[in-house]
Amino acid sequence: MASTSTPLTLPVLPLDHEVVLPGMVVPLDLSDSEVRAAVEAAQAAARTTPGKPRVLLVPRIDGTYAGTGVLGTVEQVGRLADGDPGALIRGRGRVKIGAGTTGPGAALWVEGTSVDESVPEPLPGQVTELVKEYKALATAWLRKRGAWQVVDRVQAIDDVSALADNSGYSPFLTTDQKVELLETADPVARLKLATQQLRDHLAEQDVAESIAKDVQEGVDKQQREFLLRRQLEAVRKELRELNGEQEGEESDDYRARVEAADLPEKVREAALKEVDKLERSSDQSPEGSWIRTWLDTVLEMPWSERTEDAYDIQAAQAVLDAEHSGLQDVKERITEYLAVRKRRTDRGLGVVGGRRGGAVLALVGPPGVGKTSLGESVAHAMGRKFVRVALGGVRDEAEIRGHRRTYVGALPGRIVRAIKEAGSMNPVVLLDEIDKVGPDFRGDPAAALLEVLDPAQNHTFRDHYLEVELDLSDVVFLATANVLEAIPEALADRMEIVRLDGYTEDEKVVIARDHLLPRQLERAGLDKDEVAIDEGALRKLAGEYTREAGVRTLERSIARLLRKVAAQHELGERELPFTVQDEDLRSLIGRPHHVPESAQDPAERRTSVPGVATGLAVTGAGGDVLYVEASLADPETGAAGLTLTGQLGDVMKESAQIALSFLRSRGAELELPVGDLKDRGVHIHFPAGAVPKDGPSAGVTMTTALASLLSGRLVRTDVAMTGEVSLTGRVLPIGGVKQKLLAAHRAGVTTVIIPKRNEPDLDDVPAEVLDKLDVHAVSDVRQVLQLALAPATAEAAPEVPVAA
Repeated sequence: MASTSTPLTLPVLPLDHEVVLPGMVVPLDLSDSEVRAAVEAAQAAARTTPGKPRVLLVPRIDGTYAGTGVLGTVEQVGRLADGDPGALIRGRGRVKIGAGTTGPGAALWVEGTSVDESVPEPLPGQVTELVKEYKALATAWLRKRGAWQVVDRVQAIDDVSALADNSGYSPFLTTDQKVELLETADPVARLKLATQQLRDHLAEQDVAESIAKDVQEGVDKQQREFLLRRQLEAVRKELRELNGEQEGEESDDYRARVEAADLPEKVREAALKEVDKLERSSDQSPEGSWIRTWLDTVLEMPWSERTEDAYDIQAAQAVLDAEHSGLQDVKERITEYLAVRKRRTDRGLGVVGGRRGGAVLALVGPPGVGKTSLGESVAHAMGRKFVRVALGGVRDEAEIRGHRRTYVGALPGRIVRAIKEAGSMNPVVLLDEIDKVGPDFRGDPAAALLEVLDPAQNHTFRDHYLEVELDLSDVVFLATANVLEAIPEALADRMEIVRLDGYTEDEKVVIARDHLLPRQLERAGLDKDEVAIDEGALRKLAGEYTREAGVRTLERSIARLLRKVAAQHELGERELPFTVQDEDLRSLIGRPHHVPESAQDPAERRTSVPGVATGLAVTGAGGDVLYVEASLADPETGAAGLTLTGQLGDVMKESAQIALSFLRSRGAELELPVGDLKDRGVHIHFPAGAVPKDGPSAGVTMTTALASLLSGRLVRTDVAMTGEVSLTGRVLPIGGVKQKLLAAHRAGVTTVIIPKRNEPDLDDVPAEVLDKLDVHAVSDVRQVLQLALAPATAEAAPEVPVAA
């Protein structure tokens, strides 16, 4: 073990951020005042004592002196290689620094004690192994640096302390590591520390060399690849010249196009892989044309193109009102969507969890109410691109998801093609006639639409053709349908249903005046100053010439009217300008087709005989009136039982059975001759026999018709009714109240009977319709009969009709 001895008094030569270990010989610049002062003080002291001048080399780190220094002798004073004055100093041994003292010159003098660094002989086996390991590591490091002369010098050192201090020459050691070696007095411990430091450095060097090798190999590979591609381009150029092709016909610029395109990272990786395949394939390979088609499709997709939404809510509302009259529900929904999206954008919530704030709305209503044109108005109001996807009659699942690229003539699905056509990643996509899709042996397109229309999934939609993720979460999907029940339940659950139940007569007049008439004037080649249609004529067109939920037939009637006026003017039969009045309609386009029952001659009305009642129904074309006729068979024919005609469904047949059973059991209370129901056959018929009918809402109508038949009392002409009937005579709720009341209003009915539990549905009915209807909400069939049957008089109670 090392011990301390021999007190010394020496001038201090500070070394800023440098460390000198015993055995090292270092040149020092005497132009530094502290170095010069220390050397001069040592030289002055050496004049009175034998031997070379001695100084104490002490490391100074950030102004702090180390506790251990090195005794150094000034071997030579002269000039350094650059011509500056310098001194050559050799480190002799460690000195433990004590207190400061006085001495000649301007240097700082301290008292110190030399440290005994001797190691007992012979060396223990562990120390011998340590010496061998250090020499081996040092030799390996020196050979890597090409310092072969130093290798022999290191191998010749046998002293443990000198061997450990030899590491002070290592350039990779930090100042702190060298200070640690200096302050470790025990030679064996110091050699262990030097060995560990050298081992760590070699390990780091191996890692660095491995990284550098990998980098160099990558660079070499890129250089080789670049050279080979240049050669390949030259070969292809020669081949094109031999084949007489023009420069640029070959699509060899796909790599540059992909790298220049602003593609998402994963899409870029997939495209570059396909470019690699294309470059390896021959010109005669069919795979090359498939890859080119795929790359063209990917490069044409607007991956980074988005339109900025118009967040002027008042302006959007004005656009919707100007382009469509009525349809308040869907207008409010679009306005709500824009308002919420504006607030989310203002608060930095544009993208949450990779998903954006798109919308999926289903516009359900009869034909001609403006569902398709509404999609274009929504896009206009939002400032987005608009694209329409017709789904009517689609039976192939690949139409939605695309074909696999292995098929000849494979194409992406309609959704991808719609995004490409729009040129934006956030268009308004109208999925027209979504209720007309259906499954066959090629799959179910409605099932493929589940992912497209699911806001939780469509941000990672994968088309079978593209096979890369496509973000549809910012698309506004508007689906249109005539019949909600025809949409699969799982698909309908993913969409917000907005019902468009048809227009009132007042709304039709406004639409005809503001939208239909200007458009048809232009198509007929007429100016608005040449032909005008009076509002009374428009109202008569809407009420008597057309009876529909929408305005499509109304527009055709206006077009026919204008064509007739234009033709008469060209034939010289009519002068322009001309205003069409309601009395002119019959001479121009013929008689009306839909005269209300109340406007007909009393003897010609359907309800002019007992056993006929007016019901209300909902069809795919909106609401409609439905007449129910009942008759009793002659008892001599023996045809007892119930006969139903008119293409009725099972539910409607059951409603007829319930109505008959109720009258048989409760007819005596109602003072009806129910005995006739036991012996005579009952026949119930629904006119328009070619049209299938089903549903429970005709129950009260059939009960009223039978009660009218048995009592001989007429059903009031101005009354229409709807509701399901139970065996106990309760009137149960039904659906489609709004459509049915609109149909009653169109048909000229003034009194409507609905179930009591459907009374809240009246809130959806336009106020102008409710003002013209006397609506009675009832809960029992007895109330229906009191309201619907006319008073029993001698004139109003003719003989009960008998079916032959």
